[in-house]
Amino acid sequence: MTTLNRVKELCKNRGISIKCLEEELEIPQNTIYQWKKISPSLDKIQKVANYFGVSIDYLLGRTNQKNLPEDNISHHEVEDWTDEESKEIEKFKEFLRMKRNMLKE
Repeated sequence: MTTLNRVKELCKNRGISIKCLEEELEIPQNTIYQWKKISPSLDKIQKVANYFGVSIDYLLGRTNQKNLPEDNISHHEVEDWTDEESKEIEKFKEFLRMKRNMLKE
């Protein structure tokens, strides 16, 4: 799967268009569609990866693992989280993602 196809899939799952994604990330119009023929610049692919919470390697087709590795606080610093605490951590992370996206608007 090409980088463009992966971005299209992520946009579809999020319910946004590529044009909307470009506007939100302040990427020039039609830049992402050009990734069908040319390699994306590091700064732009990083913006897209951060937006969707995926790795650059996933976007470039180097791995099929969509999700980024979990952050240090949830798995490495404390290994004995209860199931309830883990659920609360995930809820808080989602809250922060939504807050970040709202601030971009």
